[in-house]
Amino acid sequence: MELVDQHVKGIMEGCKERARDQGLSFDDETLEYIVTNRDMIELGPKVMIPTLYDYWVHDVRVISGKGRYELYPDNPFETVINTRPAISFYNDNNPDWLNVMIFYHVLAHIDFFQNNLFFRHTWDMDFTGKALSDKRVIARYRAEKGRWVDYVIEFTRGIDNLVGYHRNVSSLVREGSGKKTDKTDYYFDTFLQQEKNVTTNDYLREIERYNFLQKDDPSFTEETFLAEVYGKYPEFSELYRKKLEEKDKIHTDVIDYIMKYSPFLREDKNKWMKSVMEIVKDTSMFLQPQIRTKIMNEGWASFWHEKLFMSDERIRGHEIDYAKVNASVTAMPKVGLNPYAIGMRLFDHIRDMENRGCYSLDYFLLKDQVKKKRFDQSKNTGMDYIFKVREDLCDFSFINRFIDQEFINRNSLFVSGRRLNRRKMTWEFYVKSRRAEDYREMIINTLYHPPSIHVDTLKTKKDELYLVHKFENKPLKKDFIENTMVGIEYLWGGPVKLETHEPAKEAKMEEKHMNFWDPAYALQPDQKEKTFEWKKVLYVMENRTLQKREI
Repeated sequence: MELVDQHVKGIMEGCKERARDQGLSFDDETLEYIVTNRDMIELGPKVMIPTLYDYWVHDVRVISGKGRYELYPDNPFETVINTRPAISFYNDNNPDWLNVMIFYHVLAHIDFFQNNLFFRHTWDMDFTGKALSDKRVIARYRAEKGRWVDYVIEFTRGIDNLVGYHRNVSSLVREGSGKKTDKTDYYFDTFLQQEKNVTTNDYLREIERYNFLQKDDPSFTEETFLAEVYGKYPEFSELYRKKLEEKDKIHTDVIDYIMKYSPFLREDKNKWMKSVMEIVKDTSMFLQPQIRTKIMNEGWASFWHEKLFMSDERIRGHEIDYAKVNASVTAMPKVGLNPYAIGMRLFDHIRDMENRGCYSLDYFLLKDQVKKKRFDQSKNTGMDYIFKVREDLCDFSFINRFIDQEFINRNSLFVSGRRLNRRKMTWEFYVKSRRAEDYREMIINTLYHPPSIHVDTLKTKKDELYLVHKFENKPLKKDFIENTMVGIEYLWGGPVKLETHEPAKEAKMEEKHMNFWDPAYALQPDQKEKTFEWKKVLYVMENRTLQKREI
């Protein structure tokens, strides 16, 4: 692995100028490295962060990756990581014209990292430097504690998706930001609307008063605004205090709660484990926004590499080569999901709809599909609008808000189903639905969605941890429950209870549009609706033994 030479660096600087001219925003300093495919395999388990701490699972994945590469050699073009400065890696056999396209793709990624609000807690972070410091800490503990370090890493990584991402990020932003705090949010979101049920006019007047004070009073603070509230509603402070007490009963960050209150970790001989757990937690927090914005991030980068490269004179003579590479990256599969393709086309669709003024009440009220197709207010604000979308949303809100029937029809999309043809004894794929609601639901079901598990502090005792799974009609995977709870029991130093739901029994399935005499008839989920009756269960882990009880 080595830095790119001055010739390639010059190409990158030229791409930066063109990208900035089109509105992309990113730091001046970037680092570009040339790597081989083998380097990519070794960096992959560390999420392309060279300074990340060592862990035996990384070695296993490297060996597995090398074996797979021998059978199925591939050629990844680039990888970029969100740090300060931004670091990107490029294959050592990329020609100059391909590097131009890839550089545009990478610069759009960097723009996304440094402007999307879900990454805001990383904007001032040099994670590679922090990771190197963390790596040295773990190496020192390994020299002193031996294999116990890897046990702590493994047990913590087993629950590193339970880090209370949204709560932690919001608290980081509010600190010293001058924006509304929890007390003001409670006043507008809960107190006025739910406790007092004020009229819409009264609610809007309070918002105007807040905005007026914030804009015109140089010494504005939260207490300046709330002074009048205290006089008008004497009960406000007490209700807010009770709200905080209720909020403190639920801790969504399981790792953080264990580090703070575990009797086992409080012992002097075990306090070193908190440092290791903190490292695993910080790494998870750093990577969380990338998992939650995969479609947007890749779609944004693909949108811009196509827009910028097609207008770049360096494409001359390589149009066919570019078309082949771009098609392999952004092709829309009929079955399955390509985040590059769906994200790029959705940004293009949003830009077109905003240019025509379709995100308006006039368009929404139209029922005539012909008039909808011809609707055009010539707003031409599409580019500004997609920059705002890039800044504010994550994958869920992006998909849920903008995949509409116009998008489905424009790209000829559909939800596919699968059935068994008993005559030919083969699986057949068929068009199951062309409705936007179904396609949207299909994509949302593929998004990252960790289980919502919190600590119930009222049921948690001094030596017993009580966890509650917020049930969303999706049971936990039984294969992982025992090993995960063994790790939590070790870190907590006492019994652990987990309250969740499981199917009590499968109700009779309802047949949908099925003909029993059809030779293609099969008992497939696509053709029959499964309904379940759920029961509440309690898993108890004590002395490395798991028991299950019905509640």
